[in-house]
Amino acid sequence: MNMKRPDSRTNDELRSVSFLPNIAANSTGSVLVSFGRTRVICSAIIQPGVPRWMKEQGVEGGWLTAEYSMLPYSTGGGRKQRDVMKGKLDGRSSEIQRLIGRSLRAVVDLKNLGQNTLWVDCDVLEADGGTRTASITGSSVACAIAFEKLIASGTLKKNPLKQHVSAVSCGIFEDTPILDLCYIEDRDASVDFNIVMTESMDFVELQGSGEEASFTSEEMESMLSLGKKGVIEIVELQKQAVTKAKEDIANDAAKKLADHFNK
Repeated sequence: MNMKRPDSRTNDELRSVSFLPNIAANSTGSVLVSFGRTRVICSAIIQPGVPRWMKEQGVEGGWLTAEYSMLPYSTGGGRKQRDVMKGKLDGRSSEIQRLIGRSLRAVVDLKNLGQNTLWVDCDVLEADGGTRTASITGSSVACAIAFEKLIASGTLKKNPLKQHVSAVSCGIFEDTPILDLCYIEDRDASVDFNIVMTESMDFVELQGSGEEASFTSEEMESMLSLGKKGVIEIVELQKQAVTKAKEDIANDAAKKLADHFNK
């Protein structure tokens, strides 16, 4: 292949993906997720109560909702004004946070939340392409960590998370299907595709459009194939991050027990 990507990756190669669990001490579950230079803090906090519409309609269980924001210093084009200063949420952020919520609700059994609402917050520290897919992927890990803590504390009896959900971008860049677009690729791609899938490889959502171009069914199949490959790799990293976080929770519980008897 003659096409050279800006960061020298192969067309089917993810950026370096990492998860740093328990990044926010006051959150029930949190993680700093990194896809290359794109970095997002994902946090999950449970609060008593559910939306009024659930009470009025007699809907059982709890609720999950998400919020998304890009911090003022997250982009390279100068300071980004906070939405609160504009008096309203911009259309892009509103669309992304709805996508995050839909993606998570696809894999969370809301009945196992009880009469509680899980708030998921995604704050973009640095944006280099793929902030929405990183937010979905990181939020799944943050929720998994939160649920483990809530079960350990006795707040929840059963884990509401049925499986992980992951997301990754694909696109057509210089006439070549590629996986996990950085900002330059996203900016110059003729086709941009976001793929959201469950751990069992079912689709949750597909977002694809030609940027002043069309794309063939063969190109779409190539992007879907790349996306599936990426999701398989990401899910394994998500599982490893949750396992590490569970070990930290167990070690913390053991320390608290030891401290109690050593008083």
